[in-house]
Amino acid sequence: MEWVVSELEGMLVKEVDTFSYFMLVAFEASGLIRFALLLLMWPLIRLLQFAAMPHSALKLMTFVALAGVPHSEIESVARAVLPKFFMDDLHMDTWQVFSSYSKSKRVVVTNMPTIMVERFVKDHLRADQVIGTQLCVNRFGLATGLVKPHSLPNLFKEHKPALGLGRPTASPDSFLHLCKALYLYMQEQMHPPIIVANRKQNDHDLLRPLPVIFHDGRLVKRPTPSTALLILLWMPIGIVLAVIRIMMGLIFPFWAIPYVSRLFGVKVIVKGIPPPPVSAGGNSGVLFVCTHRTLMDPVVLSSVLQRKIPAVTYSISRLTEILSPIPTVRLTRIRHVDAEKIKRQLEKGDLAVCPEGTTCREPFLLRFSALFAELTDRIVPVAMNYRVGFFHATTARGWKGLDPIFFFMNPRPVYEVTFLNQLPVEATCSSGKSPHDVANYVQRILGATLGFECTNFTRKDKYRILAGNDGTVSYTSLLDAIKKVVTTFKPFLH
Repeated sequence: MEWVVSELEGMLVKEVDTFSYFMLVAFEASGLIRFALLLLMWPLIRLLQFAAMPHSALKLMTFVALAGVPHSEIESVARAVLPKFFMDDLHMDTWQVFSSYSKSKRVVVTNMPTIMVERFVKDHLRADQVIGTQLCVNRFGLATGLVKPHSLPNLFKEHKPALGLGRPTASPDSFLHLCKALYLYMQEQMHPPIIVANRKQNDHDLLRPLPVIFHDGRLVKRPTPSTALLILLWMPIGIVLAVIRIMMGLIFPFWAIPYVSRLFGVKVIVKGIPPPPVSAGGNSGVLFVCTHRTLMDPVVLSSVLQRKIPAVTYSISRLTEILSPIPTVRLTRIRHVDAEKIKRQLEKGDLAVCPEGTTCREPFLLRFSALFAELTDRIVPVAMNYRVGFFHATTARGWKGLDPIFFFMNPRPVYEVTFLNQLPVEATCSSGKSPHDVANYVQRILGATLGFECTNFTRKDKYRILAGNDGTVSYTSLLDAIKKVVTTFKPFLH
Protein backbone atom coordinates (compact mmCIF):
# COMPACT_ATOMS: atom_id res chain seq x y z
CA MET A 1 0.00 0.00 0.00
CA GLU A 2 1.21 3.50 -0.85
CA TRP A 3 1.81 6.05 1.87
CA VAL A 4 0.96 9.74 1.63
CA VAL A 5 2.55 11.90 4.32
CA SER A 6 1.80 15.54 5.10
CA GLU A 7 3.01 18.09 7.61
CA LEU A 8 0.28 19.57 9.78
CA GLU A 9 1.70 22.99 10.68
CA GLY A 10 1.98 25.29 7.71
CA MET A 11 0.60 22.69 5.33
CA LEU A 12 -2.75 21.15 6.30
CA VAL A 13 -3.32 24.08 8.63
CA LYS A 14 -2.08 27.51 7.62
CA GLU A 15 -0.53 28.52 10.92
CA VAL A 16 3.10 27.43 11.36
CA ASP A 17 3.47 28.80 14.90
CA THR A 18 1.78 26.46 17.41
CA PHE A 19 1.87 28.94 20.33
CA SER A 20 -1.86 29.77 20.16
CA TYR A 21 -2.83 26.08 20.37
CA PHE A 22 -0.79 25.63 23.53
CA MET A 23 -2.47 28.77 24.88
CA LEU A 24 -5.84 27.13 24.27
CA VAL A 25 -4.83 24.02 26.20
CA ALA A 26 -3.41 26.16 29.01
CA PHE A 27 -6.66 28.12 29.35
CA GLU A 28 -9.14 25.28 28.95
CA ALA A 29 -7.29 22.51 30.81
CA SER A 30 -5.66 24.50 33.59
CA GLY A 31 -7.04 28.01 33.89
CA LEU A 32 -6.26 31.70 33.76
CA ILE A 33 -3.04 31.58 35.82
CA ARG A 34 -1.27 29.18 33.46
CA PHE A 35 -2.73 31.06 30.48
CA ALA A 36 -1.10 34.28 31.75
CA LEU A 37 2.14 32.49 32.62
CA LEU A 38 2.51 31.07 29.12
CA LEU A 39 1.85 34.50 27.65
CA LEU A 40 4.62 35.94 29.85
CA MET A 41 6.98 33.33 28.39
CA TRP A 42 6.16 34.30 24.82
CA PRO A 43 9.09 36.76 24.37
CA LEU A 44 11.55 34.02 25.38
CA ILE A 45 9.81 31.51 23.11
CA ARG A 46 9.99 33.97 20.24
CA LEU A 47 13.67 34.62 20.93
CA LEU A 48 14.42 30.91 20.72
CA GLN A 49 12.56 30.70 17.41
CA PHE A 50 14.56 33.60 15.98
CA ALA A 51 17.77 31.96 17.22
CA ALA A 52 17.01 28.92 15.04
CA MET A 53 16.15 26.80 18.07
CA PRO A 54 12.53 25.82 17.26
CA HIS A 55 12.74 22.51 19.12
CA SER A 56 13.78 24.28 22.33
CA ALA A 57 10.93 26.76 21.91
CA LEU A 58 8.49 23.89 21.43
CA LYS A 59 9.76 22.07 24.51
CA LEU A 60 9.38 25.24 26.58
CA MET A 61 5.80 25.77 25.35
CA THR A 62 4.94 22.15 26.09
CA PHE A 63 6.39 22.27 29.60
CA VAL A 64 4.74 25.55 30.64
CA ALA A 65 1.33 24.63 29.15
CA LEU A 66 1.09 20.98 30.19
CA ALA A 67 3.31 20.24 33.21
CA GLY A 68 1.15 19.01 36.09
CA VAL A 69 -2.08 18.90 34.06
CA PRO A 70 -4.05 15.61 34.23
CA HIS A 71 -3.63 13.58 31.07
CA SER A 72 -7.40 13.03 30.93
CA GLU A 73 -8.00 16.80 30.93
CA ILE A 74 -5.57 17.34 28.04
CA GLU A 75 -7.33 14.55 26.16
CA SER A 76 -10.70 16.19 26.84
CA VAL A 77 -9.53 19.56 25.50
CA ALA A 78 -8.05 17.87 22.42
CA ARG A 79 -11.40 16.19 21.79
CA ALA A 80 -13.78 19.06 22.53
CA VAL A 81 -11.91 22.34 21.95
CA LEU A 82 -8.96 22.12 19.56
CA PRO A 83 -10.70 20.59 16.47
CA LYS A 84 -12.77 23.76 15.95
CA PHE A 85 -9.69 25.98 15.80
CA PHE A 86 -7.75 23.55 13.63
CA MET A 87 -10.70 23.42 11.24
CA ASP A 88 -10.94 27.21 11.05
CA ASP A 89 -7.28 27.29 10.01
CA LEU A 90 -7.50 24.42 7.51
CA HIS A 91 -5.72 24.92 4.17
CA MET A 92 -8.31 23.65 1.69
CA ASP A 93 -5.98 23.36 -1.34
CA THR A 94 -3.59 21.09 0.55
CA TRP A 95 -6.48 19.16 2.07
CA GLN A 96 -7.90 18.38 -1.37
CA VAL A 97 -4.58 16.90 -2.50
CA PHE A 98 -4.22 14.93 0.73
CA SER A 99 -7.79 13.61 0.67
CA SER A 100 -7.64 12.62 -3.01
CA TYR A 101 -5.37 9.69 -2.12
CA SER A 102 -8.28 7.69 -0.74
CA LYS A 103 -6.68 4.31 -1.51
CA SER A 104 -3.40 5.16 0.20
CA LYS A 105 -2.43 5.16 3.85
CA ARG A 106 -2.53 8.80 4.91
CA VAL A 107 -0.14 9.96 7.61
CA VAL A 108 0.10 13.37 9.27
CA VAL A 109 3.32 14.58 10.91
CA THR A 110 3.19 17.25 13.61
CA ASN A 111 5.62 18.96 15.95
CA MET A 112 3.00 19.07 18.70
CA PRO A 113 2.30 16.19 21.10
CA THR A 114 0.23 13.54 19.34
CA ILE A 115 -2.51 13.76 21.97
CA MET A 116 -3.28 17.36 20.95
CA VAL A 117 -3.98 16.67 17.27
CA GLU A 118 -4.92 12.99 16.97
CA ARG A 119 -8.69 13.40 17.38
CA PHE A 120 -8.90 16.18 14.81
CA VAL A 121 -6.66 14.50 12.26
CA LYS A 122 -8.33 11.10 12.46
CA ASP A 123 -11.96 12.15 12.98
CA HIS A 124 -12.13 15.14 10.63
CA LEU A 125 -9.25 14.76 8.13
CA ARG A 126 -9.69 10.97 7.90
CA ALA A 127 -5.97 10.28 8.36
CA ASP A 128 -4.87 6.78 9.27
CA GLN A 129 -1.94 7.66 11.49
CA VAL A 130 -0.49 10.63 13.37
CA ILE A 131 3.21 11.02 14.08
CA GLY A 132 4.12 13.52 16.77
CA THR A 133 6.00 13.76 20.02
CA GLN A 134 4.80 11.58 22.88
CA LEU A 135 3.84 13.35 26.09
CA CYS A 136 5.36 11.82 29.23
CA VAL A 137 2.90 11.07 32.04
CA ASN A 138 3.76 10.12 35.62
CA ARG A 139 2.13 7.35 37.65
CA PHE A 140 -0.47 9.78 39.02
CA GLY A 141 -1.79 10.49 35.51
CA LEU A 142 -0.28 13.99 35.37
CA ALA A 143 1.71 15.27 32.40
CA THR A 144 5.36 15.96 33.25
CA GLY A 145 5.67 18.53 30.48
CA LEU A 146 8.44 16.46 28.85
CA VAL A 147 8.11 14.74 25.48
CA LYS A 148 9.70 11.87 23.60
CA PRO A 149 10.67 12.74 20.01
CA HIS A 150 9.25 10.80 17.08
CA SER A 151 11.46 8.72 14.78
CA LEU A 152 10.44 9.23 11.17
CA PRO A 153 13.36 7.56 9.32
CA ASN A 154 12.70 4.21 11.02
CA LEU A 155 9.01 4.31 10.10
CA PHE A 156 9.67 4.91 6.39
CA LYS A 157 12.75 2.74 6.15
CA GLU A 158 11.00 -0.06 4.27
CA HIS A 159 8.09 1.85 2.69
CA LYS A 160 9.03 5.15 1.09
CA PRO A 161 6.01 7.48 0.87
CA ALA A 162 4.60 7.93 -2.62
CA LEU A 163 3.95 11.60 -1.90
CA GLY A 164 5.10 14.07 0.71
CA LEU A 165 3.34 17.35 1.41
CA GLY A 166 5.44 19.92 3.20
CA ARG A 167 7.17 23.28 3.24
CA PRO A 168 10.44 23.94 1.41
CA THR A 169 11.81 25.48 4.62
CA ALA A 170 11.26 22.30 6.60
CA SER A 171 13.95 21.21 9.06
CA PRO A 172 16.85 18.95 7.95
CA ASP A 173 15.33 15.97 9.78
CA SER A 174 12.12 16.28 7.74
CA PHE A 175 10.57 13.28 6.03
CA LEU A 176 10.46 15.05 2.65
CA HIS A 177 13.78 13.66 1.41
CA LEU A 178 12.36 10.15 1.90
CA CYS A 179 9.39 10.70 -0.45
CA LYS A 180 9.22 9.66 -4.09
CA ALA A 181 7.30 12.82 -5.07
CA LEU A 182 6.71 16.14 -3.37
CA TYR A 183 3.89 18.64 -3.13
CA LEU A 184 5.42 21.78 -1.69
CA TYR A 185 3.55 24.77 -0.39
CA MET A 186 2.97 27.36 -3.15
CA GLN A 187 4.58 25.11 -5.75
CA GLU A 188 4.63 21.56 -7.05
CA GLN A 189 7.97 19.92 -7.78
CA MET A 190 9.36 16.71 -9.23
CA HIS A 191 6.29 14.84 -10.50
CA PRO A 192 3.08 16.90 -10.23
CA PRO A 193 1.25 14.63 -12.74
CA ILE A 194 1.38 11.87 -10.11
CA ILE A 195 -0.89 13.97 -7.93
CA VAL A 196 -3.45 14.36 -10.67
CA ALA A 197 -3.29 10.74 -11.77
CA ASN A 198 -4.05 9.44 -8.29
CA ARG A 199 -7.06 11.69 -7.77
CA LYS A 200 -10.27 9.73 -8.20
CA GLN A 201 -13.20 11.46 -9.85
CA ASN A 202 -15.72 9.53 -7.76
CA ASP A 203 -14.26 10.61 -4.43
CA HIS A 204 -16.01 13.97 -4.27
CA ASP A 205 -17.16 13.24 -0.73
CA LEU A 206 -13.51 13.17 0.36
CA LEU A 207 -12.77 16.65 -0.96
CA ARG A 208 -14.25 18.26 2.12
CA PRO A 209 -13.39 17.36 5.71
CA LEU A 210 -16.00 16.22 8.18
CA PRO A 211 -17.38 19.40 9.80
CA VAL A 212 -17.04 20.24 13.47
CA ILE A 213 -20.65 20.34 14.70
CA PHE A 214 -19.99 20.25 18.44
CA HIS A 215 -17.20 22.05 20.21
CA ASP A 216 -16.57 23.38 23.70
CA GLY A 217 -14.37 25.90 25.46
CA ARG A 218 -14.93 29.50 26.46
CA LEU A 219 -12.69 31.34 23.97
CA VAL A 220 -14.19 32.47 20.67
CA LYS A 221 -10.93 33.46 18.98
CA ARG A 222 -7.66 31.59 18.76
CA PRO A 223 -5.46 33.21 21.43
CA THR A 224 -2.52 34.60 19.51
CA PRO A 225 -0.20 36.70 21.73
CA SER A 226 -2.01 39.95 20.91
CA THR A 227 -5.49 38.40 21.31
CA ALA A 228 -4.50 36.71 24.58
CA LEU A 229 -3.17 40.00 25.98
CA LEU A 230 -6.38 41.75 24.98
CA ILE A 231 -8.47 39.05 26.70
CA LEU A 232 -6.45 39.32 29.93
CA LEU A 233 -6.75 43.12 29.96
CA TRP A 234 -10.48 42.96 29.26
CA MET A 235 -11.46 40.32 31.85
CA PRO A 236 -11.59 42.64 34.93
CA ILE A 237 -13.66 45.14 32.95
CA GLY A 238 -15.83 42.35 31.55
CA ILE A 239 -16.60 40.91 34.99
CA VAL A 240 -17.77 44.29 36.28
CA LEU A 241 -19.79 44.87 33.12
CA ALA A 242 -21.39 41.41 33.40
CA VAL A 243 -22.50 42.09 36.97
CA ILE A 244 -24.04 45.42 35.93
CA ARG A 245 -25.85 43.86 32.96
CA ILE A 246 -27.23 40.98 35.05
CA MET A 247 -28.42 43.31 37.81
CA MET A 248 -30.06 45.46 35.15
CA GLY A 249 -32.29 42.53 34.18
CA LEU A 250 -33.25 41.95 37.81
CA ILE A 251 -33.97 45.58 38.70
CA PHE A 252 -35.60 47.19 35.67
CA PRO A 253 -39.08 46.24 34.40
CA PHE A 254 -39.12 44.26 31.19
CA TRP A 255 -40.55 47.08 29.09
CA ALA A 256 -37.46 49.17 29.93
CA ILE A 257 -34.78 46.53 29.37
CA PRO A 258 -34.53 46.91 25.54
CA TYR A 259 -33.82 50.62 25.99
CA VAL A 260 -31.47 50.37 28.98
CA SER A 261 -29.48 47.45 27.53
CA ARG A 262 -28.34 49.59 24.61
CA LEU A 263 -26.58 51.91 27.04
CA PHE A 264 -24.45 48.98 28.21
CA GLY A 265 -23.56 47.64 24.77
CA VAL A 266 -26.13 44.83 24.43
CA LYS A 267 -27.84 44.89 21.03
CA VAL A 268 -31.01 42.98 20.14
CA ILE A 269 -32.15 42.81 16.50
CA VAL A 270 -35.83 41.91 16.04
CA LYS A 271 -37.34 40.68 12.78
CA GLY A 272 -40.91 39.65 12.09
CA ILE A 273 -44.05 40.55 14.02
CA PRO A 274 -44.40 39.10 17.54
CA PRO A 275 -47.89 37.88 18.49
CA PRO A 276 -49.93 39.98 20.94
CA PRO A 277 -50.51 38.79 24.52
CA VAL A 278 -53.23 36.22 25.09
CA SER A 279 -56.53 37.78 26.19
CA ALA A 280 -57.95 36.94 29.58
CA GLY A 281 -60.58 34.68 28.03
CA GLY A 282 -58.16 32.77 25.85
CA ASN A 283 -58.21 28.98 25.90
CA SER A 284 -54.45 28.53 26.17
CA GLY A 285 -51.24 30.41 25.75
CA VAL A 286 -48.91 30.52 22.76
CA LEU A 287 -46.01 28.08 22.71
CA PHE A 288 -42.89 29.85 21.43
CA VAL A 289 -40.65 27.19 19.87
CA CYS A 290 -37.11 28.62 19.82
CA THR A 291 -33.78 27.51 18.45
CA HIS A 292 -31.36 27.01 21.32
CA ARG A 293 -28.13 29.02 21.13
CA THR A 294 -27.53 30.04 24.77
CA LEU A 295 -29.32 30.02 28.12
CA MET A 296 -30.27 33.62 27.37
CA ASP A 297 -32.73 32.65 24.60
CA PRO A 298 -35.96 32.82 26.67
CA VAL A 299 -34.73 35.89 28.59
CA VAL A 300 -34.07 37.77 25.35
CA LEU A 301 -37.45 36.59 24.02
CA SER A 302 -39.17 38.01 27.12
CA SER A 303 -37.34 41.33 26.81
CA VAL A 304 -38.43 41.63 23.17
CA LEU A 305 -42.04 40.82 24.05
CA GLN A 306 -41.73 43.14 27.08
CA ARG A 307 -43.37 40.61 29.39
CA LYS A 308 -42.15 37.62 31.36
CA ILE A 309 -42.51 34.41 29.37
CA PRO A 310 -41.86 31.29 31.48
CA ALA A 311 -39.36 28.85 29.99
CA VAL A 312 -39.03 25.10 30.38
CA THR A 313 -35.55 23.95 31.36
CA TYR A 314 -33.78 20.62 31.58
CA SER A 315 -30.49 20.85 33.44
CA ILE A 316 -29.58 24.45 34.17
CA SER A 317 -27.76 25.20 37.41
CA ARG A 318 -29.51 26.48 40.53
CA LEU A 319 -27.47 29.69 40.29
CA THR A 320 -28.87 30.32 36.80
CA GLU A 321 -32.40 29.77 38.10
CA ILE A 322 -31.79 32.24 40.93
CA LEU A 323 -30.39 34.88 38.57
CA SER A 324 -33.08 34.32 35.95
CA PRO A 325 -35.43 37.30 35.62
CA ILE A 326 -38.15 35.04 34.20
CA PRO A 327 -39.96 32.02 35.72
CA THR A 328 -38.48 28.63 34.87
CA VAL A 329 -40.22 25.25 34.75
CA ARG A 330 -37.77 22.42 35.40
CA LEU A 331 -38.54 19.27 33.41
CA THR A 332 -37.71 15.73 34.50
CA ARG A 333 -37.15 14.04 31.09
CA ILE A 334 -39.99 11.67 32.03
CA ARG A 335 -42.30 12.16 29.08
CA HIS A 336 -45.76 12.00 30.69
CA VAL A 337 -44.65 14.08 33.70
CA ASP A 338 -43.14 16.78 31.47
CA ALA A 339 -46.20 16.79 29.21
CA GLU A 340 -48.45 17.45 32.19
CA LYS A 341 -46.22 20.28 33.41
CA ILE A 342 -46.23 21.98 30.01
CA LYS A 343 -50.01 21.62 29.67
CA ARG A 344 -50.60 23.23 33.05
CA GLN A 345 -48.28 26.09 32.21
CA LEU A 346 -49.98 26.71 28.84
CA GLU A 347 -53.32 26.95 30.60
CA LYS A 348 -51.88 29.88 32.55
CA GLY A 349 -50.44 31.72 29.51
CA ASP A 350 -47.56 31.79 27.03
CA LEU A 351 -44.56 29.51 27.32
CA ALA A 352 -41.12 29.24 25.67
CA VAL A 353 -39.49 25.91 24.82
CA CYS A 354 -36.28 24.89 23.06
CA PRO A 355 -36.99 21.40 21.67
CA GLU A 356 -33.33 20.76 20.76
CA GLY A 357 -32.75 20.15 24.46
CA THR A 358 -29.25 21.65 24.40
CA THR A 359 -27.32 24.42 22.70
CA CYS A 360 -25.31 24.19 19.50
CA ARG A 361 -22.79 26.88 18.52
CA GLU A 362 -22.29 26.02 14.87
CA PRO A 363 -24.82 26.67 12.05
CA PHE A 364 -26.64 23.40 12.67
CA LEU A 365 -29.96 22.54 14.31
CA LEU A 366 -30.18 19.42 16.43
CA ARG A 367 -33.15 17.06 16.22
CA PHE A 368 -36.33 18.55 17.71
CA SER A 369 -38.19 16.64 20.40
CA ALA A 370 -41.77 16.06 19.23
CA LEU A 371 -43.32 16.52 22.67
CA PHE A 372 -44.27 20.18 22.09
CA ALA A 373 -46.28 19.29 18.97
CA GLU A 374 -48.53 16.94 20.96
CA LEU A 375 -49.59 19.53 23.52
CA THR A 376 -50.87 22.52 21.54
CA ASP A 377 -51.69 23.84 18.10
CA ARG A 378 -50.79 27.44 18.96
CA ILE A 379 -47.14 27.19 17.92
CA VAL A 380 -45.03 30.23 16.98
CA PRO A 381 -41.51 29.35 15.73
CA VAL A 382 -38.80 31.82 16.80
CA ALA A 383 -35.36 31.79 15.20
CA MET A 384 -32.72 32.81 17.75
CA ASN A 385 -29.06 33.52 17.01
CA TYR A 386 -26.27 35.45 18.68
CA ARG A 387 -22.82 36.93 18.09
CA VAL A 388 -20.07 37.40 20.67
CA GLY A 389 -16.47 38.57 20.45
CA PHE A 390 -14.43 37.01 23.26
CA PHE A 391 -16.29 34.35 25.24
CA HIS A 392 -18.80 31.61 24.45
CA ALA A 393 -21.88 31.53 26.65
CA THR A 394 -22.31 27.74 26.64
CA THR A 395 -20.33 24.82 28.01
CA ALA A 396 -20.57 21.04 28.15
CA ARG A 397 -17.45 20.40 30.26
CA GLY A 398 -17.47 23.41 32.59
CA TRP A 399 -19.84 24.89 35.15
CA LYS A 400 -23.07 26.00 33.48
CA GLY A 401 -23.74 28.53 36.23
CA LEU A 402 -21.13 30.80 34.63
CA ASP A 403 -22.80 30.76 31.20
CA PRO A 404 -24.78 34.02 31.55
CA ILE A 405 -21.77 35.70 33.16
CA PHE A 406 -19.52 34.80 30.22
CA PHE A 407 -22.18 36.00 27.79
CA PHE A 408 -22.39 39.41 29.42
CA MET A 409 -18.59 39.66 29.71
CA ASN A 410 -18.39 40.16 25.95
CA PRO A 411 -17.83 43.79 24.89
CA ARG A 412 -20.83 44.01 22.54
CA PRO A 413 -23.00 40.87 22.53
CA VAL A 414 -25.64 40.80 19.80
CA TYR A 415 -28.84 38.76 19.70
CA GLU A 416 -31.04 38.26 16.65
CA VAL A 417 -34.69 37.28 17.18
CA THR A 418 -36.86 36.41 14.18
CA PHE A 419 -40.57 35.72 14.72
CA LEU A 420 -42.20 33.46 12.14
CA ASN A 421 -45.93 33.18 11.57
CA GLN A 422 -47.96 30.94 13.82
CA LEU A 423 -48.32 27.48 12.31
CA PRO A 424 -51.53 27.08 10.32
CA VAL A 425 -53.94 24.41 11.53
CA GLU A 426 -53.12 22.16 8.57
CA ALA A 427 -49.46 22.05 9.72
CA THR A 428 -50.30 20.87 13.25
CA CYS A 429 -51.43 17.61 14.81
CA SER A 430 -55.06 18.77 14.57
CA SER A 431 -55.00 18.02 10.84
CA GLY A 432 -53.83 14.46 11.45
CA LYS A 433 -50.08 15.01 11.16
CA SER A 434 -47.84 13.06 13.48
CA PRO A 435 -45.92 14.96 16.20
CA HIS A 436 -42.63 13.98 14.53
CA ASP A 437 -43.75 15.45 11.22
CA VAL A 438 -44.71 18.70 12.92
CA ALA A 439 -41.43 18.85 14.83
CA ASN A 440 -39.42 18.17 11.66
CA TYR A 441 -41.36 20.82 9.77
CA VAL A 442 -40.68 23.43 12.45
CA GLN A 443 -37.01 22.46 12.47
CA ARG A 444 -36.79 22.88 8.69
CA ILE A 445 -38.42 26.31 8.54
CA LEU A 446 -36.27 27.59 11.41
CA GLY A 447 -33.15 26.17 9.74
CA ALA A 448 -34.09 27.83 6.45
CA THR A 449 -34.65 31.16 8.23
CA LEU A 450 -31.22 31.10 9.85
CA GLY A 451 -29.39 29.41 6.98
CA PHE A 452 -28.57 26.48 9.27
CA GLU A 453 -28.37 22.79 8.38
CA CYS A 454 -30.82 20.41 10.07
CA THR A 455 -29.31 17.29 11.65
CA ASN A 456 -30.45 14.19 13.53
CA PHE A 457 -27.95 14.73 16.34
CA THR A 458 -29.36 14.89 19.86
CA ARG A 459 -28.35 16.20 23.24
CA LYS A 460 -26.82 12.84 24.15
CA ASP A 461 -24.70 12.90 20.99
CA LYS A 462 -23.33 16.30 21.95
CA TYR A 463 -22.35 15.31 25.47
CA ARG A 464 -20.86 11.98 24.42
CA ILE A 465 -18.61 13.80 21.95
CA LEU A 466 -17.65 16.73 24.16
CA ALA A 467 -17.77 15.39 27.71
CA GLY A 468 -17.82 11.61 27.38
CA ASN A 469 -21.18 11.27 29.19
CA ASP A 470 -24.89 11.62 28.47
CA GLY A 471 -25.17 15.07 30.03
CA THR A 472 -26.62 13.88 33.35
CA VAL A 473 -24.65 15.24 36.30
CA SER A 474 -24.96 13.47 39.63
CA TYR A 475 -23.80 14.72 42.99
CA THR A 476 -21.00 12.12 42.92
CA SER A 477 -19.70 13.31 39.56
CA LEU A 478 -19.96 16.91 40.74
CA LEU A 479 -17.84 16.06 43.79
CA ASP A 480 -15.31 14.32 41.55
CA ALA A 481 -15.17 17.41 39.35
CA ILE A 482 -14.51 19.64 42.37
CA LYS A 483 -11.72 17.30 43.51
CA LYS A 484 -10.23 17.41 40.02
CA VAL A 485 -10.22 21.21 40.01
CA VAL A 486 -8.53 21.31 43.44
CA THR A 487 -5.92 18.78 42.28
CA THR A 488 -5.22 20.77 39.14
CA PHE A 489 -4.70 24.09 40.92
CA LYS A 490 -2.93 22.67 43.99
CA PRO A 491 0.59 23.39 42.61
CA PHE A 492 -0.30 27.06 42.24
CA LEU A 493 -1.61 27.42 45.81
CA HIS A 494 1.74 26.86 47.49
